Amino acid sequence: MSVLSVEDQVLAALRRITRAIDLHSRGLLQQVGLTAPQLAALQAVERLQPITAGALAKSVHLSQATITGILTRLESRGLVSRVRSESDRRAVVVELTEQGQTILENAPSLLQDRFRRELLMLEEWEQTQMLATLQRIASMMDAEELDAAPVLAAGAATATPEEVSEFLDKAVAPNHDAPTPSSEQPEPVGSVSADGRATADM
Repeated sequence: MSVLSVEDQVLAALRRITRAIDLHSRGLLQQVGLTAPQLAALQAVERLQPITAGALAKSVHLSQATITGILTRLESRGLVSRVRSESDRRAVVVELTEQGQTILENAPSLLQDRFRRELLMLEEWEQTQMLATLQRIASMMDAEELDAAPVLAAGAATATPEEVSEFLDKAVAPNHDAPTPSSEQPEPVGSVSADGRATADM
């Protein structure tokens, strides 16, 4: 078996990252029927309730428009409710429902939470080095100007579970993901799965 060149090993590593994100997103859909941004919002509601939509948007680093769409979908499923604040009747706050609590009790941890825990175990210089490397990679892929929230998820933050499922169904099958020898054309890295426009729209 031919040894992969350094550049092909880099491409293979990037592909494994995008595949891990895709597989995690599919797992969320299968287990709780939610996208990663929806689950992140639901977790934040549980932690901070009662909370306004604006404060929730800031806590999960999403735009007001994006969080409004997410809340509408969560409310339609009976996972959250929007009610008048008892302390300020002019304000509308978001609260978790019993059904939402049940979903959270059965939900897996988010990929970015697990990654963050591992990242924090590294020395500060290693974290800084990793950041610089990833920023350089983003620049090489012409992605440095894309707005993105700190959510590792397939598809856009505004996507519905159905849209994310369709997005994942179009992804390359796992058995096609094996790295190719350097003498062959390497497989395309694939889409940038954390397609989010954090402040604009993730």
